[in-house]
Amino acid sequence: MGYKSAEDVLKEIRKAWPQIAGITYNRLDNNGIQWPCPSKEHPGTKYLFKNGFPVGNARFSVVRYSPFAEVFDDEYPFILSTGRQLFQSHTGTMTRKNPAIESIASQPYVKIHPDDAKKLNIYDGQMIKISSRRGCITIAAKISKRPMQGMAFVPFHYKEAAANILTNTKLDPVCKIPELKVCAVRIEISI
Repeated sequence: MGYKSAEDVLKEIRKAWPQIAGITYNRLDNNGIQWPCPSKEHPGTKYLFKNGFPVGNARFSVVRYSPFAEVFDDEYPFILSTGRQLFQSHTGTMTRKNPAIESIASQPYVKIHPDDAKKLNIYDGQMIKISSRRGCITIAAKISKRPMQGMAFVPFHYKEAAANILTNTKLDPVCKIPELKVCAVRIEISI
């Protein structure tokens, strides 16, 4: 890409997206400006959708709480949540081929709370085994206060520690989406 500055990138985006055609770097310097802003004369939009949604009002419905399909127990005492991390995308099929991204986010990990790590005698960077009723993976521990005690987090971007081997595919009875984000696991030191 032949961009010399972030301003050059903004200029190209303005050409491709008419809703921000009036947002320039100079206008951003003066307390910012919000889209839509279709021309340089337009003042920007202080409140998006202030006068209603373009396709009518949104419809809300009540969603009743239902417990996870799989709860923790003595055999699988932790709740695992999977998700994204900042630098990788989806299964990593493209981002894992990027040397710049791989230089800062090349290794899979499991985040576990310091209190849980202490109880299990796990140290930061140690290889540990996470098992569910469906399978197991070996992965490096990352001690962090981000997950609550009793929980663990694994990003799903890494084939060498594929988080979805562990997850539960039981379908939600209403929307028919698999419950891939929550499952019960056991964490132990890898041998």
